[in-house]
Amino acid sequence: MAVTSDIVATYRGPGNVMSGLLAQGRNEVRVLMFALMAGLLIFVALSPYQARAAHLDPDGPLAVRQYWSAFFWIFVMPLLLYGLAAMVWGISRVAGQRLSGYAVRLTLVWSLLASAPILLLLGLALGFIGPGLQAQIVGVIWLAVFFWFWIAGLVAAQRG
Repeated sequence: MAVTSDIVATYRGPGNVMSGLLAQGRNEVRVLMFALMAGLLIFVALSPYQARAAHLDPDGPLAVRQYWSAFFWIFVMPLLLYGLAAMVWGISRVAGQRLSGYAVRLTLVWSLLASAPILLLLGLALGFIGPGLQAQIVGVIWLAVFFWFWIAGLVAAQRG
C-alpha cells in the first residue's frame, strides 16, 4: 500500500499495519526513508512556529531558524532515532524479549511518521495561537498517539 494509506490505516489498527510492514521483509532503506520523511514533515510542521518566533524576535532571522531546524530534523534526528532504537533493543534483550533490532527501528520510525499529522496540527496551533493551553493539549494528544502506535507496533513485532 501507499505510505499515506498505511498512515490512515495505522489510526484504525496500528498492530495490523506494523505486522504488514514487518511481513514485507527486512528493508533498512525503507526505515531510513521513513525517518527522513518524518523529519521533513516535522520540519514543515514547525515552520509556522519558526515564522512566529522570527517575527516576535527579529534578532534571529527566519532563514537562520529554518536552516538549523531543517538540519536538526532531517539530518540529526534520524541518528538520534537509531540511537534510541538501539537502547530500546538492548533493554528488550535484558528483559528477555525476542525483538529484532530491525523491528524496534521500524516501529519507532513508523510511529513517528504515522503520528506526524498531529504534529502538523501542533505546528499550526503554535504558529497561529502561540504557546499555551491549546498547544499543550495537542502536544499531549500527539504523545499519547505516538506511544500508542509504538507500543502496539512492538507488541505486534513480538507476536510475529
